[in-house]
Amino acid sequence: MTSAALPRLSVLDLVPVRSDQATADAVAASLSLARTADRLGYHRYWIAEHHNMPAVAATNPPLLIGLIASATERIRVGSGGVMLPNHAPLVVAEQFALLEAAFPGRIDLGIGRAPGSDPVTSWALRHGGGGVSEDAVNHFPEYVDNVLAMMEPSGVGIALRGGQHVLKATPVARSVPQLWLLGSSDYSARLAATKGLPYVFAHHFSGSRSGTEQALALYRSTFQPSPELAEPRTFLTVNASVAETAEEAERQALPQLLMMLTLRTGAPLTAQHTVEEAEKIAADLPPAHRDLVDAMRGRWVIGAPDDARRRLAELAATYGVDEVMVNPVGGAHEGADPRTAPGRVQTLSLLAG
Repeated sequence: MTSAALPRLSVLDLVPVRSDQATADAVAASLSLARTADRLGYHRYWIAEHHNMPAVAATNPPLLIGLIASATERIRVGSGGVMLPNHAPLVVAEQFALLEAAFPGRIDLGIGRAPGSDPVTSWALRHGGGGVSEDAVNHFPEYVDNVLAMMEPSGVGIALRGGQHVLKATPVARSVPQLWLLGSSDYSARLAATKGLPYVFAHHFSGSRSGTEQALALYRSTFQPSPELAEPRTFLTVNASVAETAEEAERQALPQLLMMLTLRTGAPLTAQHTVEEAEKIAADLPPAHRDLVDAMRGRWVIGAPDDARRRLAELAATYGVDEVMVNPVGGAHEGADPRTAPGRVQTLSLLAG
């Protein structure tokens, strides 16, 4: 299968932090990666939201989106996603309305309802003075509506005793960000369909073919057209490590595989290992943990360029999408410049041909 059969490609970035990096290094590496994606013609570049994790620096998507949009010229930039129950809807609407004003036609607002953190950090985000409702998760559909309405140029009218009060995210909007609902369960698929919004299922996280098929089928079959969208719109997310040889791609995928193993088994979190550190740890894994790693590996796209592009094309065909968002998980070898992400850059470069 040739590169012509490839779907449109986009990028998901968690701003990973390696054991040889400070936060400043990780941010610099992601900015460099975004410039690479922009130069190679990738369609969009999304930043995830995670908190209090040693291996992830993507704590503030709007701030990172501003940095990345400023460092690039063409690529769409957005959140994959903002975890709305952590934030007041007006704050999110204001942040993304300003980003859209600064970079018109380039901003995506992906919204999810997961905490993106441990329970203690989640409590601090929602109840540490931020003014977020204690039952914010239960109000998620209402909060989505509020964000949409407040970003509109006309704003939203609030009925008060003295009359209508208009609330706008920004004084004079000329355009609005494109809003997407994100999820890893049927809940978000059903909600996106009901509201007539674009939807993305977190295939890169779950990796289950049946789960992805079920969520996308539910979204498509129950979709109701809206002013925002006339027909269902979705794409696929996938973890990928691509190198000149399949063996090297496997080596570079190992640090991320071990980080996911840590999350799945509840072990203490650490910064992401270098390739050499990961190989030493993997050599001593118990059989049950090796089985988990092998199961995850089988759901990722790991290999040499031609094979990886073929698998991406097959995934797009299987799920009926014309876009695939790649989370480039290739790790770094010891001695790499801390302000770079050579494995991730290599993955994007080789996929783009």
